[in-house]
Amino acid sequence: MAMDGHSAACCSLPPIIAKHYPEKGKYETIGGLKTYVTGPADASKALLVIYDIFGYYPQTIQGADILAYADKSNQYRVFMPDWLEGKPADISWYPPDTEEKGKLLGHFFQTTGAPPKTAEKVPGMITAIEEFSPPIKTWGIVGFCWGGKIISMNTSSGSSPFKAAAECHPAMIDPSEAENIKIPLCMLASGDEPVADVEKFEANLTGEKHVEIFKDQIHGWMAAKADLEDGRKKSEYERGYQLLLSFFAKHL
Repeated sequence: MAMDGHSAACCSLPPIIAKHYPEKGKYETIGGLKTYVTGPADASKALLVIYDIFGYYPQTIQGADILAYADKSNQYRVFMPDWLEGKPADISWYPPDTEEKGKLLGHFFQTTGAPPKTAEKVPGMITAIEEFSPPIKTWGIVGFCWGGKIISMNTSSGSSPFKAAAECHPAMIDPSEAENIKIPLCMLASGDEPVADVEKFEANLTGEKHVEIFKDQIHGWMAAKADLEDGRKKSEYERGYQLLLSFFAKHL
């Protein structure tokens, strides 16, 4: 399922830190939202990150720092707004293996975490970030879990500021949305996403693409659910970010 040509290592990732990660960026208020900002202030390329439903987790922040600095030839200013405004889902709700957890997650997705609610914020945040950081000329976007759904919604809408996009262990995959995504798209799915949906989504993409299923990884392995104390999971976390950097190096 992977497209040839951009899977080779483009850079050397820093050592992955399993616990007590010391974040490299800082928090700014941009467009009315608390926003994690990392990467060189003079970078002309930027990545907008849509975290997973659990919000700011060390594994997700470490990922943002990797994207910002690991490729010495293509450094990015990375912005991760607090889309959920301090009200993320509780990580104990996932997996929803009890009726109560299912109800709590369902309510979250219908209210605070309703994808259209966040998708509507994206254009305004781009405008606000460009005012905050005038050197930015080129945009990419990365989304995890629920963030992948938001990326599909934004990039299939017809007008998008993004030159390339990446969805990692995306939730609520809708193959019909892929038909209208014209920019290069990378999808790194876990073994928990429906294979048929991933394959149909890939088949419907008409632009350049890299679609890969990490069959032995769980939904969330590149973000809040990443178990970086497990050797195999840590190496696949690292490989996932390496693929993202290679993809953006080619398309941004």
